[in-house]
Amino acid sequence: MTQEDVLFQTDQASEADDQSPEAANAAKTEKYLLFLSDGLLFGVPAEAVVEIITGHTVTRLPLVPDYVRGIINLRGQIIPIVDIHQLLSHQDCASNCMMILQENDSEVGILVDQVQKMVDIDTSALLPVPPRSSRELVCGMYSLEDGQTMLAFDCARLLEHT
Repeated sequence: MTQEDVLFQTDQASEADDQSPEAANAAKTEKYLLFLSDGLLFGVPAEAVVEIITGHTVTRLPLVPDYVRGIINLRGQIIPIVDIHQLLSHQDCASNCMMILQENDSEVGILVDQVQKMVDIDTSALLPVPPRSSRELVCGMYSLEDGQTMLAFDCARLLEHT
C-alpha cells in the first residue's frame, strides 16, 4: 500500500464515523402523513402515499362489500376506493378527499375526512395496539408532541380487505 492509499482510507473511515450518529438517527425516524377519518387521527408512512386527490367520480360496483365505495379511473389505471368510515363504524364518509396508497405494487384509494400534515416519527417509540382494535387496520400507536395519539395505519392489512 502506498502512503496515499493509507491516507485515503483514513479519511473515509473518519467520514464514516462522523456520519454514523446521523445515519443512526435517520434509521430510527420515518415520515408519516397524518389524516383524520371518523374522528380518529391516523398516520400512514409517507412512502406508501402516491397522491392525494379530490373531486373524482367514484363508480359504484355491485356485489362488493359495503366498505368498498367503488373504483376510479386515475390516468388510465383502475383503483378501488375504500371507505374507512364503513370499516370502522358503519357510517358513510361524506368527504370526497382520497389518498392513493401503494403497497407491494398494488394501489388502493381511501376516503378520508381531512389530510393534516407530515411528521417525523421515532419508529422505536411506536407502541403496540390493543387487540381487536379498529378491525386490525392499525399496526401501532404513537404519542405526538401536541398530546394527540396517532394510530399507525397498516396499508398491507387494508389491501387484504380489498
